[in-house]
Amino acid sequence: MPITTIFFDLDDTLYPASSGLWGAIRSRIDLYMVERLHIPKEQVPELRHYLFSTYGTTMRGLQTTMHIDAQDYLDFVHDVPVADFITPDPALRRMLSGLTQRKVIFTNADVKYARRVLDRLQISDCFTQIIDILMVSPYCKPQVEAFQKALKLAGTSDASQCVLVDDGLSNLAVASSLGFYTVRAGSEEIVPESQTSIGSVINLPFVLKGLIND
Repeated sequence: MPITTIFFDLDDTLYPASSGLWGAIRSRIDLYMVERLHIPKEQVPELRHYLFSTYGTTMRGLQTTMHIDAQDYLDFVHDVPVADFITPDPALRRMLSGLTQRKVIFTNADVKYARRVLDRLQISDCFTQIIDILMVSPYCKPQVEAFQKALKLAGTSDASQCVLVDDGLSNLAVASSLGFYTVRAGSEEIVPESQTSIGSVINLPFVLKGLIND
């Protein structure tokens, strides 16, 4: 079966987790919970972990339990200086430009933030589409329904023709159960949630070459 579409996660997948960008966003999430929702600071880490584990993202958890406005939340938590953490990546651009498959961003962030990251990495034009958390509402990764909506939005109904590149194990596990070929990015550790693991997304062509040869 040919691979026609590659879905890429954004944060900690297209750039290294060591950049610190996601850590800055996580700090903004904590600040949102304290400043906007008046949750005691000492309660925030445990509550955030619970919401993330239960609902897939902290935002979805806060929407469900406290009825927050999604766009207000997304604007607040993504108000970080992206350029302080990541830089243009010519090698990443060359790799992506060399892939013949359709390339789609599938992220639990929103389009505005995704474009900022892609523009900073100078790879925006490498992707045909961005599917964000608002587009798959009321779902999010790793929910099955979010992946089903993403497939539909991408114009494909056959997950077996698709690859997911993601750093999140729960995302990879669900995608694999739906028929995606899954690639864990950011670690070479072999895990049951994914068919293969790569330390850097730059190595993706070697994985795809193996799929085609098989």
